[in-house]
Parts: sequence; C-alpha cells; structure tokens
Amino acid sequence: MDALIYLLIAVHVLLAIGLVIFVLLHSGKGTGLSSMFGGMSSAGGGTSIIEKNLDRITIGLAVSWALTSVLLMMFYRPI
Repeated sequence: MDALIYLLIAVHVLLAIGLVIFVLLHSGKGTGLSSMFGGMSSAGGGTSIIEKNLDRITIGLAVSWALTSVLLMMFYRPI
C-alpha cells in the first residue's frame, strides 16, 4: 500500500509542475504562445487552435491534480 501512496505523491508533484508550466504558457493581453507562432488564428472566435488545445491540456491537468489531491486526502496517513 505504501508504494501506491508514494506513486500517487509522485504523480501529484508532476501534475503540479506541469500545471504551473502550462498556466505560464497562456497568453495575457495579446501576448503569449499565439504571438510566438506568428498569430496563427482560426476564423471563428479569434483564438488560435494552439490556445484552445493549451486550454484543454491545462483543464485536464487541473482536474487530474484535484483528483490526486482528494485521493491523497483519503488514503495518505502519516505516521
């Protein structure tokens, strides 16, 4: 059981680092990832495909991080 807890902690830390990185990649007030690639924007919505995928990845990381937080709260019992 301890090995699974340590694995869950490792996944939790990796998700937290990934979440920080992907949040920092988001654009703010006209700058960011979309301008770095030359402003490739799609016809609808005004946001690029890259930013939409970046949003999806960030949301997935956030949900996964929250899930591992709940699992750690339920199963981790320090001595």
